[in-house]
Amino acid sequence: MTTADQSLETLLTDIRACRLCEAHLPLGPRPVVRAKPTAKIVIIGQAPGTKVHASGTPWDDRSGDRLRDWLQVEKETFYDESRIAIMPMGFCYPGVDKNGGDAPPRPECAPQWHAALKAHLPQAKLTLLVGGYAQAYYLKKTRARTMTATVQQWQDYLPDHFPTPHPSWRNTAWLKKNPWFEAEALPALRHRVHALL
Repeated sequence: MTTADQSLETLLTDIRACRLCEAHLPLGPRPVVRAKPTAKIVIIGQAPGTKVHASGTPWDDRSGDRLRDWLQVEKETFYDESRIAIMPMGFCYPGVDKNGGDAPPRPECAPQWHAALKAHLPQAKLTLLVGGYAQAYYLKKTRARTMTATVQQWQDYLPDHFPTPHPSWRNTAWLKKNPWFEAEALPALRHRVHALL
């Protein structure tokens, strides 16, 4: 194991032991994160749902199936940490909101851990910003007024970032209303991802 591997493993151990917002987590802390220093792609989503909280495997649900379909990447490749790092905005399941959907990611998580994690991923060439929370945090003032407009302007954020909607089943209507995403954005995203893998 290289020094970079050891250093990242220490950081991941610290993250997985994090109890920073334990009092706010209905199912308790179970940070879900995967990374190796050689990863070329980073996927930053929202936060684990109940299924991912139970399994401890990121994107281990229908949203993950759709995301892998978007990327046209098999599970074996998707879960190869040496190629793809996965670090959500919130590492633990945040509970439900008043409308019955998942609550927003806890606000403590990304400021506490993301910069340190990104510093351990020197070979990362592309970061997928999956959903509005990741886009707001990473694109800041350069993002458009809405998630839809931000994703529509995906070319503006290359080569470092690629914004996408969340692949949740709740966004099926959005996908039908915005056929340009599958017609124009996804082929470009797949090309970029496959070139890096």
